[in-house]
Amino acid sequence: MLNKLTVVLECSRVFSLPMTVMSWFVVFTYSAMQSGNKLYGLLALAGVCLAHLAANVFDDYFDYQSLIRQVNFDKKEYLKNSQKTKCRYIVAGLVKPYEILILGIIYLLIAASFGLFLYIKCGVGVIYYAAAGGILVILYPFLSKIRMSEIAVALAYGPALFGGVYYVMTQTSSYDIFLLSLPTTIMTVVLLYIHTVMDYEYDINEGHNTLANSFDSPLCALVVLKWLLILAYIVPVVLCIFDILDWQVFLVFLTIPLSIDLFKSIKEYTVDPESIPAHKWYHFPMENMMHAPNFMTRIYQSRNLMIYYSIFMAISIILALA
Repeated sequence: MLNKLTVVLECSRVFSLPMTVMSWFVVFTYSAMQSGNKLYGLLALAGVCLAHLAANVFDDYFDYQSLIRQVNFDKKEYLKNSQKTKCRYIVAGLVKPYEILILGIIYLLIAASFGLFLYIKCGVGVIYYAAAGGILVILYPFLSKIRMSEIAVALAYGPALFGGVYYVMTQTSSYDIFLLSLPTTIMTVVLLYIHTVMDYEYDINEGHNTLANSFDSPLCALVVLKWLLILAYIVPVVLCIFDILDWQVFLVFLTIPLSIDLFKSIKEYTVDPESIPAHKWYHFPMENMMHAPNFMTRIYQSRNLMIYYSIFMAISIILALA
């Protein structure tokens, strides 16, 4: 039973949940400072986490369906060369494809039950935000094949998540909340983009058209990563200009060395994919490497950068609005 649960969590890519939790934490903190309902905010967290896990397993399910349609698909060769997080458990036979599909449906149904409760308590606005999130979850596996995965993630982690959580906690909507979502949304897109840069060859071989592999090489694709990281430190200035937060938001600048470190690490990967960055104290937490430390170390670097960035955002909100 325990082994089965471990496989389910691995298939669901539970290691990526901190991205959702930390994005939620920023808008939860802001809404709580506006006298928002904390219980409803926690219920919204449960719903969006389940929707996130559903998106992960649906993505793997449809990836697998695409793989087995390939005439030259060889399971042994794929397992030898593939990254450890891309529908590996289905290919290895640890779970059946229909079990993954059912798991995704279960996640969505439980998320919908939270949404129904919040709709009854908070009003029709919950339906709009939940519908937007649900549509993005269902469409993500297809959008990720046509160079629109970054847009889908930006919409999900920006307007849908921030707007939805703010609405259930305060029963109101605000344009300010969408601007507030921009910094952490950019950092979330950074993680996704890094994943596609490192999967450059795999995505080409599997017929995935991503923004990263629209460039001539992974190294050339880093120009987008560079500008995403730069924007993550420009947007806080915009929050001050529009008087959403005060100077305290510049606390996020403390993460600039981590961003530089991450960029250098990804650049090293594009030159030598087998290289493994030296572990520094600020790289942690780093848990299961899934037998791919060269890949997962960089994923954790990006994830943890977003965690630290979000924590400083939340602290700045408390200091500015207290």
